[in-house]
Amino acid sequence: MVIVACGGTIAMVKAPDGKVVPFAQGNAMIDEIQGLSEIAEIEIVEFSNVPSPYMTPKMMFDLSRLVNEKLQEEDVAGVVVTHGTDTLEETAYFLDLTVVSEKPVVMTASMRNINELGTDGPRNVLSSVRVAASPTAKGHGTMVLLNDEIHAAREVTKTYTSNVATFESPGYGPLGIVDEDTVIFFRKSLVRRSYEIDSIEERVALIKTFTGDNGEILRLLPALEYRAVVVEGFGRGNVPPPVADAMEYLVNSLGMPVILVSRCPKGRVLDVYAYRGGGADLKKRGVILGQEVSGQKARIKLMVLLGWTEDREVLRKEFEVPMGQRRVIYDF
Repeated sequence: MVIVACGGTIAMVKAPDGKVVPFAQGNAMIDEIQGLSEIAEIEIVEFSNVPSPYMTPKMMFDLSRLVNEKLQEEDVAGVVVTHGTDTLEETAYFLDLTVVSEKPVVMTASMRNINELGTDGPRNVLSSVRVAASPTAKGHGTMVLLNDEIHAAREVTKTYTSNVATFESPGYGPLGIVDEDTVIFFRKSLVRRSYEIDSIEERVALIKTFTGDNGEILRLLPALEYRAVVVEGFGRGNVPPPVADAMEYLVNSLGMPVILVSRCPKGRVLDVYAYRGGGADLKKRGVILGQEVSGQKARIKLMVLLGWTEDREVLRKEFEVPMGQRRVIYDF
């Protein structure tokens, strides 16, 4: 079993002034967690020791390559990645899209630092190793485990700024749980995709629309050298009329891929409303209706896809066509 340490609160301590900072010795305390060696032989790899807001798409790409390499080793049953909670869901989804092995990858973290009463880090790591070592975890892709709940990378999100039960999958629920030393799966995600890629496109913006939005922010993106954008609209995927005009300008005048998602944590965007700025109107203008559960996840996916193609029809298919029960690995 390989534990790849990236930093985050799980690798932080309380300084004399009471503030929380990264531990000077990095992620060294992970190998001191009681009970790990009883589950599997552990190899610890320190990838980084940074707060998760410091994570970048390039770092995610490098992490994905490392995880893929480790999973190719015959004696490695799975990989556990420790990470900060703020951007964990984005890194997890990046790995889910780009790690092609059927061996399990489990991302975990902590909401309480090492010095804090009731720190959750050691238990989360222990439970994550249990999951990664379990034969029942194969084929689930990258998972997120905190508070003994197992979640799919595509579905999970951080819902609370400080509570240990912060990670949930709205509209889906957990894949399973860890109950003491037993790993139990209730279901399996049927809409996962994986892509073998050699590069990514980092210049992808994420813009959340708002009441009274005049679209000027979107029109500034080309001058800022962005190559694509994900727009978080309202409800089914609706935006104010000036925003619709700006989106059409980016798509049809500049050839920029524009993906539309909803600010709602549950449900899908759909071409239902045909008024100016409605989902059906936007689709006619060339906007792609993203079926991701959040803007940040859609952005991760778009970065991955744009490492290979800018063909809008291919992008449309990857975002709009339901996968059903198919599991596809694309070699780009």
